[in-house]
Amino acid sequence: MPETIRIDTDDRGVATLWLARADKHNALSRPMMDELTQAAADLGADPRVRVVILAAEGASFCAGGDLGWMRQQMQADEATRREGARALAGMLSALNLIPKPVIARVQGNAFGGGVGMMAVSDIVIAADQARFGLTEVRLGLIPATIGPYVLARMGEPAARRVFFSARLFDAAEAQALNLVARVTTPDALDAAVEAEVAPFLQAAPGAVAAAKAQCRALGPRIDRDVIEDSIDRLVAVWEGTEAPEGIAAFFDRRKPAWQA
Repeated sequence: MPETIRIDTDDRGVATLWLARADKHNALSRPMMDELTQAAADLGADPRVRVVILAAEGASFCAGGDLGWMRQQMQADEATRREGARALAGMLSALNLIPKPVIARVQGNAFGGGVGMMAVSDIVIAADQARFGLTEVRLGLIPATIGPYVLARMGEPAARRVFFSARLFDAAEAQALNLVARVTTPDALDAAVEAEVAPFLQAAPGAVAAAKAQCRALGPRIDRDVIEDSIDRLVAVWEGTEAPEGIAAFFDRRKPAWQA
């Protein structure tokens, strides 16, 4: 029984995949990564499921990677670090490859890995009060495993504006950066998501899956080599000096060494 997610499926075949660590702002722990990977496989293989809505409980959509888990990776041996990085990359790939439309319902803030989860969704609907940011460099990290998907979604010129500054941006800018398809008020969020769901229920499921696969084939290359490169980059950062200092500073409630 999953502990960090839950899945609700209605009679139409619309499955809502909920991130359910509201008390931790849905930060991506290792159990959540594993459960999301399995959920992506199960939803993709279930012929009853026509559309997947990626949603979150609580105030935040996803605060990014769980920093406690990241600190454990940096203290582990090289093989364990690489296995952990591969789990994160594998989760993102599994969500990206679901052969069903994936619509992200973003009701609150999304940082780091939360932005990555938006980038692997086909359509993102965001509430207008939500804030976003690729905040990794503030902690001495980089948006490594999410990078291929964020760059594919935004394009390099747009990504350069936010990929390595760690600045926060609002929903309107997220839409301008092509990360979000529609921005709406919180009260209208569910109706906006439903408006995106409805057309898919009129389309042939096999054709939808084939068309989505063609989009991936024609779009930017995110193959095994690209994913392995992202894993290498994350492991290299974990093995450096800045990430341990940045995460230690976070837990110590102090500024890291590079901040005046």
